[in-house]
Amino acid sequence: QVQLVESGGGLVQAGGSLRLSCAASGRTFSRSAMGWFRQAPGKEREFVAGISGFGGSISYSDSVKGRFTISRDNGKNSVYLQMNSLKPEDTAVYYCAARISNVVLLTTTYDYWGQGTQVTVSS
Repeated sequence: QVQLVESGGGLVQAGGSLRLSCAASGRTFSRSAMGWFRQAPGKEREFVAGISGFGGSISYSDSVKGRFTISRDNGKNSVYLQMNSLKPEDTAVYYCAARISNVVLLTTTYDYWGQGTQVTVSS
């Protein structure tokens, strides 16, 4: 079993930055692919960024590429999402997710999920 706890969400003006953190516990974290997803009101949950175990492979959605950066620190069992140049359309609940596998998927087929953290970008 894996527990994921997100933090770092909040209210920010357009053009600002936030850094989300996800603390993982419960199993061997370093081998797990990790992903960040988001869900806006009335919309489906969507992939934002993913990183393989040991960080060898990283993927981003087109909507955040060049603005967001995913990283991980296996020594701290944590994964991060640095979000820069935020836009109102980035407003959503952001979720951290983990896979038992090392392979990043761009779908929601992840094994474990955090409770989410709200990010609100004002115009």
